[in-house]
Amino acid sequence: MAKGHRTQVKRARNAQRDTRPHAKLTNARIPVQKACFVMDAIRGKDVATAIGILEYNPRYASSVILKLLKSAIANAENNLGMSADHLYIAECSASNGPIMKRIQPRAQGRAYRILKRMSNLYITLDEKKVEEA
Repeated sequence: MAKGHRTQVKRARNAQRDTRPHAKLTNARIPVQKACFVMDAIRGKDVATAIGILEYNPRYASSVILKLLKSAIANAENNLGMSADHLYIAECSASNGPIMKRIQPRAQGRAYRILKRMSNLYITLDEKKVEEA
């Protein structure tokens, strides 16, 4: 990291920033394991194929990830001027978010803990290299 004035440090940090279009969703009410099943199905695919997979996947996570993918595509088109035809999913991941802890009453005065897990979802797109013939 660069040493010096605060603006020099920020300038150096921003120079290393990833400029690929991306979108993230924090605190999605989906466990990471269930989100990863859907993420694995679309990783590395082009955008049109991934949208088709997500629209016809019966899992609940696919509807949430489809909305996130459309957001990433909109970011690419509006902010970076990329065409959606040349985009593919470079990276997609799910990480643990906060856990809501709830109590389920059981027999003889016992209490069982229920963990309602959340996840943070990330999608990064990239442009395919167009080969000129």
